[in-house]
Formats: sequence, structure tokens, C-alpha cells
Amino acid sequence: MNVSVTCLRPFARFLVPFSLQRRKRNLYPTIVQRYMCSKIPAVPFTKKENSSPSSQLELDGWKTTMKSNMQEESVSAVSNKDEDISAATRELIEMWRLLGKEVPEQITEEDLKTIMECPSKTSKRKYLKYLYIKEKQKNSRKIRKEVKAVAREEAKKPKLLETTEEKQRNFLFLRLWDRYMNNALDWKGAQAMQFGQPLVFDMAYDTYMNSRELKNAVSQLLESEGCNRRNIDPFHIYFCNLKMDSTYYGELLRCYKKKWDKLFLTATEKSYVDIFPKDSIIYLTSDSPNVMTTFEHDKVYVIGSIVDKNMKPGLSLAKAKQLGLATQCLPLDKYLQWSLGTKNLTLDQMTRILLCLKNTANWQEALEFVPKRKHSGYLEVSQYSQKLIDRMKNVKTYRSYPQKSLNVSTQKK
Repeated sequence: MNVSVTCLRPFARFLVPFSLQRRKRNLYPTIVQRYMCSKIPAVPFTKKENSSPSSQLELDGWKTTMKSNMQEESVSAVSNKDEDISAATRELIEMWRLLGKEVPEQITEEDLKTIMECPSKTSKRKYLKYLYIKEKQKNSRKIRKEVKAVAREEAKKPKLLETTEEKQRNFLFLRLWDRYMNNALDWKGAQAMQFGQPLVFDMAYDTYMNSRELKNAVSQLLESEGCNRRNIDPFHIYFCNLKMDSTYYGELLRCYKKKWDKLFLTATEKSYVDIFPKDSIIYLTSDSPNVMTTFEHDKVYVIGSIVDKNMKPGLSLAKAKQLGLATQCLPLDKYLQWSLGTKNLTLDQMTRILLCLKNTANWQEALEFVPKRKHSGYLEVSQYSQKLIDRMKNVKTYRSYPQKSLNVSTQKK
């Protein structure tokens, strides 16, 4: 044995490393496992079922409180920053007000936010100037309204005294309710459709107006229909050249709604030339060279239903000449001191003037419906015009008698 060992000693340094490497592979995991078991203390394993619910609730509550505190701190920080910026802008606005710059007296929170968002001082000044002008206009409008309200109240006082005196005199008469009054007006409208003098509105101008002008024209037509309905001797109103697919018709339906079918007027797609003889038609236009001297009860007056703010003169005159119709204009220069503005009147003003002429034949009374802002007063009525008015009144009374009675009186003579 000693001989074998001694013989193997020289080869030991080559053989030992290979044997150790094989053992290391087997020994390393076992050594690590023993080492870890010796170092880690034994802890009893607790199941989830054994954990108390109170501890879980405390942890959840702690989490929620921490989160809420963090949110409150962030919100408070942001709000403090906003308050500082708003306070700084308010101080800047007050400083500019003291320096005498154009700054409004009252500023809302929304306006303040927009001022804070402005990038430069010049933009802030411009926005403040805009608010200042807007506030000034609002105050001036309010003052105007107050002045008008005071003037209205002063004008109502004598009227109230007159109405109270009339009520005291006519206390024996029964009071007419609104529904009975409406029935009476409807009855008058029905009579006017049978026996009344025609008044034609030419509705063929919808293509010459924009939407705003068309709405204005429809509102004037509504006003003229209402004043005609309330008059003692109303006209038989015709809406000629009113096509069913036109914007005029749609706007009228939108305004009248269900009352459109109950109106006492004639709406037709036909032209007035096809309904009435040309000799009896007179087209009223401000561009006509022929001045209207008297109101003729046997004529059919035509008014062009157009609101022309872009000033297109000669439109209705050209149409009347094309159709071969007679034209007339109101004698505004003869009775009024015309100062400024055009001589175009609205549709409701024209209707009121014609109704007054039909009932009274007095130009001075009829031209009171012309707006006073357009003229500076009435001219003195000459003796010739006064005689003409008296003659027209006599002619009206003459025509009111039946023809047979006049023939009898002439035969006796």
C-alpha cells in the first residue's frame, strides 16, 4: 500500500482537481440550503382567513386619509396661486383706474379670468377698454329708457283723466269683452272681403332681400294687417304673386302659425294684373314723378312689399312701367318740411296713411303717421288745398248715396 501511495503521489496534483469539481456540483446546493436554514428564523405561517378585519379597515382608512390630505394640499396650493394672481390683477386694475385710464367700474369673475389669461399688458389694456366702452353704452341705454318711461307716464296722465271721465259718462253701456270684440272685428273683415276696396301687396320681391330684410318685411305686413283689421272701414287685402315655395310664404306661416287659415285676406299666386283691370290699378312708389293729390275710392292701390336697406331705387317703378300701370307717390314735399333721409316709408305706415285718407280725406291728419325724425314740421295748408279737402268730403258723401235716388231727384228737376 505504501508503495502504491508513493507511486501515486506524483500524479495527485493532476487527479485531485477533477474529483473535486465533481463533488462541488453535488455539495453546493446542499451547503447553501443548510446555511439559509440556519440563518432564517422560523416564522409561523398565518392564513388570510385568520387575519382580523379590523386591521384591514385601519389600513384602508389610513390610505384614504393620506390620499385626501395629499389632494387637499395640492388643491390649496393651486387655489393660493390663483388667488395671488387674481389679487395682483385687481391691484393692477385699481392702479390704472386711479391713473385715469379707461377701466370699467364693475368686473365679473369671467372677465377677470380672461384678463388674467392675457399674455401682455397691452392686451389687458385693450380688453379693459372694450369692457369700459361696453359698460358706458349699457349705462347710456339705461338712461334713455328711464327718460322714455318718464315721458310715457307724463303723456298717459291726461289720457287717463279723459278715460275716467268717459267711463263716468258711459257707465250705462255694457262692457264689451275681448271675444265679442274679436267677433265684431272678424265680421267687419268678412264684410270687407265682399264689399271693401282692394289693397294689394306685391310679394314678388323676396329675391331682392336678404333674410334679415325679409323678416322685417313680414313683421311690417303683420302690423299693417292688424291695423287694417281694427279700422272702421278696412280694406280687402290681397297678397299677390305669393308662391307656395317662396321664402315669403314660409316666413308668413312661421309667424301666423294656425291663424293663417283664419285670416280675412286673399293670398294668391296670381298677379294683380290678372285679377283687376289695368285702368283701375295705381302702383304707389316713392320714385314716381306723378304726385298723388286725392284718394280715389274706385282705384286699386298696389304697394311693393320690399324692405330695401341697400337702396335700390327705381325697382318698383321699373316693374310698374313694364306692366304698363299708372304710378303715384305721396305729396310729402307739399305738406312736410323734409329735412333728412329717404322718402321711403314702411308698409304699415303706408297702410295707416291710406286708411286715414280713405276715412277723412285729410292729408295733414294722414301724414301724422310719417316718423317725426324724418321731417322738421308741417307746412301751412293753403286755401286751395283746404277747398280741395272740403270738395273731396262732399264727393264722398255724394258717392255714399244709391244711384237710383239720385236719378229720381234729377228726373223731378
